[in-house]
Amino acid sequence: MATSAGPNQPPTRAQQPRVSVRVRTDDDTHEEEFDLLTAALIGLAVGAGLTYMLRRGPSGRRPVSPVVLGVGRGAAWAGKNAARAGRKGGRWAAKYGTEMWDRIPRDEIREHMADYRENVAEYVGRARDAIDDAVESELKDLRRAVRRQRKRLGI
Repeated sequence: MATSAGPNQPPTRAQQPRVSVRVRTDDDTHEEEFDLLTAALIGLAVGAGLTYMLRRGPSGRRPVSPVVLGVGRGAAWAGKNAARAGRKGGRWAAKYGTEMWDRIPRDEIREHMADYRENVAEYVGRARDAIDDAVESELKDLRRAVRRQRKRLGI
């Protein structure tokens, strides 16, 4: 007598995504398409702008040449004036520097930095614990998944 029962297989459950897996929706794919389109349009605009700036005009010069010449003049002017300002600042620092150094509250700064160091150490410790917990949870999930697969395959 024949039965209508199928082969002995474990019951299948609906595939549920794991917690760490991002569920995709139709909005995600549309957003990714818009991101790609936006990147392509930005690349097109930048390429067209560079092409326009670096082309040669009717006179044989590039449109960006006057800008480059102006930047060169500005850099030369800044270099000359920076040397003059540096000399002036150096003289002022030599004259008033020791007085200013004595007015800095180094002990208060040291105390505040010690407090910050403790706070940062506590924060980093909590972050390390959170990461350890997350990794441990993921490893446990992976071990379970491997066990299930081995059981399903009969290994």
